[in-house]
Amino acid sequence: MKITCLLIACGLSLAALPATAQEVAPPQPAAPLEAASPAPTVQADGTAAAVPTPAPEIAPNQAGEPILLGPDGQPLPAEAAAILPHDLSPWGMFMQADWIVKGVMIGLALASIVTWTVWLVTSLELMAAKRRARHLRAHLAAAPSLVSALGNAPAAQHAGAELMAAAAREVDLSADLPADGIKERIASRLERIEAAAARYATRGTGILATIGSTAPFVGLFGTVWGIMNAFIGISKAQTTNLAVVAPGIAEALLATAIGLVAAIPAVVIYNKFSRSISGYRALLADISAELLRLVSRDLDRARAGQPAAYRDAAE
Repeated sequence: MKITCLLIACGLSLAALPATAQEVAPPQPAAPLEAASPAPTVQADGTAAAVPTPAPEIAPNQAGEPILLGPDGQPLPAEAAAILPHDLSPWGMFMQADWIVKGVMIGLALASIVTWTVWLVTSLELMAAKRRARHLRAHLAAAPSLVSALGNAPAAQHAGAELMAAAAREVDLSADLPADGIKERIASRLERIEAAAARYATRGTGILATIGSTAPFVGLFGTVWGIMNAFIGISKAQTTNLAVVAPGIAEALLATAIGLVAAIPAVVIYNKFSRSISGYRALLADISAELLRLVSRDLDRARAGQPAAYRDAAE
């Protein structure tokens, strides 16, 4: 009986031994975590703010050629890489633009050069003409008679000298006629000379008016054409990625920018010349008034004696 109990106890201990002697398996290594996308931030009103889109990246394919990746990480079509410019400077955008847009830009650049050339030449001429006219006006105001004014007049050839010569010529031609109509005939001559001088001073300003009024529309034509080509390229690339859309639109808008650069100075310079030419014509009108006063004074003196001889002074 004792032996039987001992055998039962040994059997129970042997049955419990594997459960206690089991080895604990080592923990398996955790799988690497994927790069978590940035969690959207919550704004004050409780709505989730948009996560900024990363810029396209270049990844090599199996053949080793670079593949353009979009913001979503997916590769863009091959046509998209073909239409993407690599230089977004003004010169680079000009070189990559369509040939019609290039022609528009070149024409506007030439128009801008013409504008500044007209400004330089006309400004120098008007300054010199105004200086001579002011000097002659002061000279006539101090002269006692037309003969003395002609004898001491400056030798420079300008519109004021033509006015003096025309007045002397008319007085000489009317020496044997009544004095009543001399001043009217002299005024008619002087008026035509003033008009001719004003027309001569306004040469070139018509070009400024044309450039100022048409350059923005010419630039807009280049912009419309460039945007149309940009949309055609987008349809070929079959993507609306901003990296594909923006360069073509930037090239098109460059035409409008050049048009404004050509038009704005042309309008400003045209308005400035209009005021300057009006002032120059007023100086010529003052010279004509001084000449008419001198002629009237000489005619009044002639009633008491011999009229003055103007032929030699006019020549």
